[in-house]
Amino acid sequence: AEVDYLKAIVKDSMSVAANYNMASTHFRNGDAEQARKNLDRIKEAAPLTPSAADYFYNLGDVALAQKDYQTAVDAFAQSLVLRPDDLDAKENYIYAKKMLQNQQNNQNNQNNQDNQDNQDNQDNQNQDNQDNQDKNNQNQDNQNNQNNQDDQKNNDNQNDNKQDQNDQQPKISPQAAQ
Repeated sequence: AEVDYLKAIVKDSMSVAANYNMASTHFRNGDAEQARKNLDRIKEAAPLTPSAADYFYNLGDVALAQKDYQTAVDAFAQSLVLRPDDLDAKENYIYAKKMLQNQQNNQNNQNNQDNQDNQDNQDNQNQDNQDNQDKNNQNQDNQNNQNNQDDQKNNDNQNDNKQDQNDQQPKISPQAAQ
């Protein structure tokens, strides 16, 4: 079938029937990407044909296979507009819509998780900065205490030196001083 459809496409590359059937064949063979290419070739002409509902239905199936849920929802909706009594299209529309909502929820959850991770990183960074500042303050206090102790020792040494100088001066009696 694929060879016959390929021959038909070679004769008329814009043939809606040939491209539609080739897309269906590729889809059944598990090649959703090639099916999408065939359907994209006729996206302008197919909606104007009597089989437009089938075109949109198949486009929705291909989009589902590719996990392109927004396109699938739109395609199944178009199919239902053209053929409202198609139960398969209704079921697929509901499924595609549910998958789209799940995908959007997962993206929102991922964005929320990314935001939370960024906030956690910011909090950790702020905590690290605070810890570093506390250590710097503690080191500065230790330095100040050391300087104060050194100053106290120097003052004590100076006082000791003055005392020694006072002790070394000869003591004279008050009579000798007169």
